[in-house]
Amino acid sequence: MKTYDELELMFKNNDFRAIDSEPNARKFYYLRSISRSKLVSSFCRFMKLNISQLSNKQKLNFILSSVDINELDIEEFINNTFSSQVSKRDNESSWLVGQLNKVQDFDWGGSFGNSLETNIVNNYVKKIKSYDDLNNKIDSELLLSMRGYTINSWYNHWSSILIEDIFKKNISVLPTVGLIKKIDFFINGTPYDLKVTYFPEAFMKDKLKEKGFGVELTRVKQLCRKLEIPIDSRMSDKTLNVQLQNALSESINTEAKEFLSNLKNLKKEIINEAIKNSDELIKWLYENQGDRRFDATNRFFLILTDTENIFDSWKLKRNLPLLTREINKKISQFVLDGPRELKFHWDGNTGSNQDYEIKSGILFISK
Repeated sequence: MKTYDELELMFKNNDFRAIDSEPNARKFYYLRSISRSKLVSSFCRFMKLNISQLSNKQKLNFILSSVDINELDIEEFINNTFSSQVSKRDNESSWLVGQLNKVQDFDWGGSFGNSLETNIVNNYVKKIKSYDDLNNKIDSELLLSMRGYTINSWYNHWSSILIEDIFKKNISVLPTVGLIKKIDFFINGTPYDLKVTYFPEAFMKDKLKEKGFGVELTRVKQLCRKLEIPIDSRMSDKTLNVQLQNALSESINTEAKEFLSNLKNLKKEIINEAIKNSDELIKWLYENQGDRRFDATNRFFLILTDTENIFDSWKLKRNLPLLTREINKKISQFVLDGPRELKFHWDGNTGSNQDYEIKSGILFISK
């Protein structure tokens, strides 16, 4: 059998199907989910192991190879630890949902992406020469953008924790108890990385083109020009699309109402087709990862969509009663059916050109 170090290297190289073929695969996955130093030390105390003189990596190798420690021992430790962790969040979950409900707009306030510092340097530090202009831009643009970015990030963080807890508290799920990359929980012993997202805009864009609708924003702009609705070209495309469709929805013009109704129905059709053929969307989600975040882990996708107003889909992340009901229902079925086993091709900018095999689950929650 392979050592913890050997399996860890395979894990980092996305060789998950090779790990699965190893006799100690499940024990490794469980052990990796508690691999933080504090948790490993706690597990050693739980098992009354006198190996405190070893390094953390040595402890992991010892535990994996020990015939006196089995998967059930690690499961028991994980469940005990999670119970103590989640009890505090249970007490404050209603309060936390109340805090999330205070967010009225989901506007990132700009295009910071994943790098706030890069945006500031490129668009303020390097472009503006006047000190007074810089201060005016900070007051009128940057502070507002930073506020939107921070609030949206806060909303996503805490709503994701509440959603993750719904999965982890299900009786068929073994949770993780540390902040471990690529594993959030186990179902039937298989590890999954939970991805909570909305119906992908780029996927929707491709499907709208396939159905002959064209580019959504272009069509919206064309109608707004015809109806003499002002278009603010300084906005990002996403913000502009929301603003213009809101303006169209408030118009008394029959053509505007018919346009929005047809667009909504077409999007519903695309979403329903994706639900019926979810393998296509799962593969798309894997194949359209960014290079920096690429991996081929087993993933459980939770897709949230408000089919009446797709721009309000973000509000579903705080609808705990709906989420709890649908997630628990899906897990019960997932335990019986098992995961989707799919292949996808990755050809990123890093020069990699490879096929991967994954196990995945997907749940659509719509309103």
